[in-house]
Amino acid sequence: MSEVDWLSHLLQIVTVTGQLEVRCAYGAPWRVTWARAAPNEIPYHVIVGGRAILEDPESRTAWELVNGDIVLLPHGAAHVLHDGSGQTPVRTHESRGSAGWMLSENDGRGERLDLLCGRFFVAPPHDRLIRNYLPANVVTRAVDSDGEEGIGSASNQLAGLVGLMRMESAGNRAGGRAILNALSSVLFTLVLRAASESGESAEGLLAVAGNPRLAPAVAAMFADPARPWKLPDLADLCGMSRATFMRQFQDKLGRSALDLLTDLRMSLAANELKKPGISTEAVAETVGYQSVSAFRHVFAERMGMTPGEWRRLAHKGE
Repeated sequence: MSEVDWLSHLLQIVTVTGQLEVRCAYGAPWRVTWARAAPNEIPYHVIVGGRAILEDPESRTAWELVNGDIVLLPHGAAHVLHDGSGQTPVRTHESRGSAGWMLSENDGRGERLDLLCGRFFVAPPHDRLIRNYLPANVVTRAVDSDGEEGIGSASNQLAGLVGLMRMESAGNRAGGRAILNALSSVLFTLVLRAASESGESAEGLLAVAGNPRLAPAVAAMFADPARPWKLPDLADLCGMSRATFMRQFQDKLGRSALDLLTDLRMSLAANELKKPGISTEAVAETVGYQSVSAFRHVFAERMGMTPGEWRRLAHKGE
């Protein structure tokens, strides 16, 4: 069983699409402000050239981003990007490209910035799964600065992908919009892969999936969430005692292994309930519940509505 394929299983449950929206070509001084994103949207930024300061006013944190850096904001926080000079930004002007994205430029004479900005869209109700288990900010690099990693590393794959996005956004060729949106979706997966492989995530799903000792339990739960997993089973897979496993998983994820398993099952159930002609009893059994009343209780608790209400809402939405 692959210890890294949890990501493929996650993206079979959760549908994520991407869209490039703005390409920024600025000279310093410049400043751009983004409002809080909608619940099912994840903003992203790719520094294609130059550098930028990212500020999160809510957490009062700031990062310097440089050429090749990619940032995702899974919690959709309001944020600001600027050149760091503190000077009054030069006025910008926009024009729409034929591929559907906007080109934003200014006449600043200072250090140049080339920035791609877009959003990922997470099909509801799975946005809660993403926001509960991914950190507020995911920053990864699309270049291998010391040259030691092989061509198959996630950072090198990202560099190739960003190069393709840059080329497509620079031209007005047939199919450009469709290609850019498809590349955006791939970007989401590759960023999560790179962040997990780097081992730099301090918490959340990327931290447990990237931890060699805990990864077997994550892979097992994602591969077969309906199985009646017990904590001793998962601890055995990781070669730990039950107490050590519980403590380490909680420390890294911020939630228990059974919390993650339950949320996976509810997301699977939400997908199943959208299918016509399948009963709530059958869905409960499919996701590992022997008691339909227990399933209904857990679904309502986690999703904020009953299975029947979600089914009606999903069908109305379609």
